[in-house]
Amino acid sequence: MIELVVFDMAGTTLHDGNAVSDCFRAALANLGVAAEQAAVNDVMGLPKPEAIRRLLSAAGKPFGASDINVVHADFVARMKRHYAESPEARELAGTTAVFAELRGAGVKVALNTGFNREIVDVILARLGWVDAIDGSIASDESPRGRPHRDMIHLLMTRLRVTDPRCVAKVGDTPVDLQEGANAGCGLVIGVTTGAFTQAELEPHPHTHIVDSLAAVADIVRAKTG
Repeated sequence: MIELVVFDMAGTTLHDGNAVSDCFRAALANLGVAAEQAAVNDVMGLPKPEAIRRLLSAAGKPFGASDINVVHADFVARMKRHYAESPEARELAGTTAVFAELRGAGVKVALNTGFNREIVDVILARLGWVDAIDGSIASDESPRGRPHRDMIHLLMTRLRVTDPRCVAKVGDTPVDLQEGANAGCGLVIGVTTGAFTQAELEPHPHTHIVDSLAAVADIVRAKTG
């Protein structure tokens, strides 16, 4: 029986519109680094300071911790502004309804993300999700971010779920799927609503790959009922 569903945010429950990539690339450009779209896609889902470290390293220049901090602060400012002000910042169609359906069936709903808490709080307030979910965790609130299991296990502790086989992880990136597998989740569901296609997600650990959150609700309901 599934007791908890842990959803990713950008690209899974939250319309991205390429904003994460655009903000990454703009923040890097301010440091004189040109990052290709494909390179940014490769680090999607990771904690953002780690993603920045990898992108800077790939540029082949001697960057240090201070550079990572500068780029990350710029990225955070851009993302907060986007999610607070842009009309593009919206839930993916039907997300709140899926949350309500799951919770109505006695399944807890949580969010986790590679964003930090500053960005998460802006999103939750903008979309009215503060009371629509049972919990959330940001990458700066966990010893290790994705693809490690830590965020999911911390959510389990907070929400009093003891068996990872009773948890479903849902996300749109390979890192989400790896996280779910590393946490021992009973369901690891990839969704093609973000930056990756079904063919790109299939090589990574999963139980299902679907094209909508409505399909996720069907899978969880079947497993629960």
